[in-house]
Amino acid sequence: METLELLYVVEKWCKGCGICVNFCPKNVLEIEDGKVAIKDLESCIQCGQCELRCPDYAIYLGGK
Repeated sequence: METLELLYVVEKWCKGCGICVNFCPKNVLEIEDGKVAIKDLESCIQCGQCELRCPDYAIYLGGK
Protein backbone atom coordinates (compact mmCIF):
# COMPACT_ATOMS: atom_id res chain seq x y z
CA MET A 1 0.00 0.00 0.00
CA GLU A 2 1.36 3.40 -0.98
CA THR A 3 1.87 6.02 1.74
CA LEU A 4 0.42 9.40 0.86
CA GLU A 5 1.30 12.72 2.43
CA LEU A 6 -1.44 13.85 4.77
CA LEU A 7 -0.59 17.50 5.17
CA TYR A 8 0.86 20.08 2.81
CA VAL A 9 2.21 23.55 3.60
CA VAL A 10 2.71 26.24 0.97
CA GLU A 11 5.43 28.20 2.76
CA LYS A 12 5.36 31.20 0.44
CA TRP A 13 1.68 31.78 1.32
CA CYS A 14 2.12 31.34 5.09
CA LYS A 15 2.48 34.55 7.08
CA GLY A 16 3.03 32.76 10.40
CA CYS A 17 -0.16 33.89 12.13
CA GLY A 18 -0.35 30.63 14.12
CA ILE A 19 -4.11 30.14 13.75
CA CYS A 20 -3.63 26.61 12.40
CA VAL A 21 -1.31 25.78 15.30
CA ASN A 22 -3.87 26.99 17.84
CA PHE A 23 -6.76 25.00 16.32
CA CYS A 24 -4.87 21.71 15.86
CA PRO A 25 -6.22 19.31 18.53
CA LYS A 26 -3.20 16.99 18.28
CA ASN A 27 -0.34 19.55 18.31
CA VAL A 28 0.87 18.46 14.89
CA LEU A 29 1.99 21.96 13.91
CA GLU A 30 4.35 24.62 15.23
CA ILE A 31 5.66 28.00 14.13
CA GLU A 32 9.31 27.81 13.16
CA ASP A 33 11.28 30.71 11.67
CA GLY A 34 8.05 32.68 11.19
CA LYS A 35 6.24 29.95 9.20
CA VAL A 36 4.11 26.94 10.06
CA ALA A 37 6.01 23.66 10.26
CA ILE A 38 4.82 20.09 10.67
CA LYS A 39 6.37 18.71 13.85
CA ASP A 40 4.46 15.43 14.34
CA LEU A 41 2.73 14.18 11.17
CA GLU A 42 2.01 10.76 12.69
CA SER A 43 -0.34 12.38 15.21
CA CYS A 44 -2.46 14.03 12.49
CA ILE A 45 -6.07 12.78 12.55
CA GLN A 46 -7.06 14.64 9.36
CA CYS A 47 -9.72 16.69 11.16
CA GLY A 48 -9.19 19.57 8.73
CA GLN A 49 -9.15 22.35 11.33
CA CYS A 50 -5.82 23.72 10.07
CA GLU A 51 -7.07 23.87 6.49
CA LEU A 52 -10.44 25.33 7.50
CA ARG A 53 -8.96 28.06 9.72
CA CYS A 54 -6.00 29.19 7.58
CA PRO A 55 -6.87 32.66 6.19
CA ASP A 56 -4.17 32.35 3.51
CA TYR A 57 -4.91 28.82 2.21
CA ALA A 58 -1.31 27.93 3.05
CA ILE A 59 -2.06 24.51 4.54
CA TYR A 60 -4.21 21.70 3.25
CA LEU A 61 -4.94 18.03 3.63
CA GLY A 62 -4.02 15.50 1.01
CA GLY A 63 -4.19 11.74 0.95
CA LYS A 64 -7.55 10.01 0.96
